[in-house]
Amino acid sequence: MARKASVVIEKDEHGFYAWRPELKGCQSQGDSLEEAMTNIREAIELYLESIPSDERDSLLSREILTTTVEVDA
Repeated sequence: MARKASVVIEKDEHGFYAWRPELKGCQSQGDSLEEAMTNIREAIELYLESIPSDERDSLLSREILTTTVEVDA
């Protein structure tokens, strides 16, 4: 069954770094955004295969929302 998993992706001078905060240690990277997304998808799938289904359902039911706020700097 396909499920959605929120991820955080940051761009820096080395490429793109991606992780799923609820899955401790589940992270990946890539030279391009597309590569990072492919790699984090694979990392999440492998991580989820290693845990019990009830824990998997609990971790995938959480949603991460990101936005921007204006700050005085």
